[in-house]
Amino acid sequence: MSDASVKGPGPDGTTTPTPRNMQASTPNGTGAATYFRKGFGLKSEIQSELDSDYTGHLVDLLKDREYTLTAGDVTIRLAKEFGFCYGVERAVEYAYQARKKFPDRTIYLAGEIIHNPHVNSKLQGMGITFLMPEKAGSGTRDAGSGKIDFTGVKPEDVVILPAFGVTIQDFELLRQIGCVMVDTTCGSVLNVWKRVESYARDGFTSLIHGKYYHEETRATASQAEKYEGGQYIIVRNMEEAGTVCDFLEGRLSASALVERFAHSVSPNFDPDRDLRRIGVANQTTMLARESLAIGELVGRSMAQARGADYAKENFRTFDTICSATQERQDAVVELLREPLDVMVVIGGYNSSNTMSLAALCAETVTTYHVEDADDIDPTSGTIRHRPLGAKEDVESSDWLSRTDQVRVGVTAGASTPNNKIGEAVGRIFATRGIDPKTVR
Repeated sequence: MSDASVKGPGPDGTTTPTPRNMQASTPNGTGAATYFRKGFGLKSEIQSELDSDYTGHLVDLLKDREYTLTAGDVTIRLAKEFGFCYGVERAVEYAYQARKKFPDRTIYLAGEIIHNPHVNSKLQGMGITFLMPEKAGSGTRDAGSGKIDFTGVKPEDVVILPAFGVTIQDFELLRQIGCVMVDTTCGSVLNVWKRVESYARDGFTSLIHGKYYHEETRATASQAEKYEGGQYIIVRNMEEAGTVCDFLEGRLSASALVERFAHSVSPNFDPDRDLRRIGVANQTTMLARESLAIGELVGRSMAQARGADYAKENFRTFDTICSATQERQDAVVELLREPLDVMVVIGGYNSSNTMSLAALCAETVTTYHVEDADDIDPTSGTIRHRPLGAKEDVESSDWLSRTDQVRVGVTAGASTPNNKIGEAVGRIFATRGIDPKTVR
């Protein structure tokens, strides 16, 4: 979380950030620090537990064998970048440390720590209570409204902030409660926040490529509200970015744009006023090439509408896709250059970075996006998966029933632990009648 707050008048009368004392936040009157972002120095005490929960033998073997395992008539090819990224490892580790540090306190988690059902189930089993966002009301698109009810949180309690971060409104509310906050917000997310904050400071509206209902995007968008008049608009894809361009070039009215993006803009958003200066940012886990294309599209549109000189002064774009997301997408692209019969992508169905990987794979080869290793059933020869763009998962039979040699590509989203990747690999072998214990 940035060390700046809102609406403090500077010496010249303009709005400038007011510093926050993050480490010494003590509204509960105890005199003890209530904000922690660097853990508690307990890594050595919880490392063995982390290792037993999240490491995988077959994954280690794949890495030792140049990401290739062959047994019988099956070859598994693992993408060279996969699974847990540093930010996810850090978030999970800090959650374990928090439980160790405060064994007798009530610990809450503001939403899910990451989008992986196995990891979240583990934390719930450790006695951590999840405070999930409220469901959206009628008329809204997709998922929840994003509001979390913190009314039950007491000053003596602990609240873990997830890797996605929380909105500035939620952060300030928790500060006022005076509870202990363990902040696991990913550093890549913080970098985007700084970009959005700088846009708002300089009078630019943030155009954010992301899912308006996603925790990270809600938190990112809220950074614009640190400044009086800070605005944002969230676009899901190239189609929605094209709609913004239609307005910029006079093909769409302001009222039609506001109606189209009713759930994706800042309060009191006025296109005529707020789309004169635009800065592009993104949810860190989106498809990288699409984020870059959106920036180029909007930049060209502004130049077309107002001239190149105007666009040069009033349009900004930066690549804020996190390096781990980019590396996993690049690794999949490299793997897809090989002949593969099928691709298995492992990760939560609500994991944006996993869905981006599945989308890349589906362009080239038959792809199965599974949420967990258990979705692969060797006994029945079925696989439960979610097709690209679908809302529900389906079950496919005989997905590996071909009689000749089979090459299976595997990758996993940044929130998928190695043990679940390894289990999935084992179940792929078992589907072809190969005991994974015999794979050496």
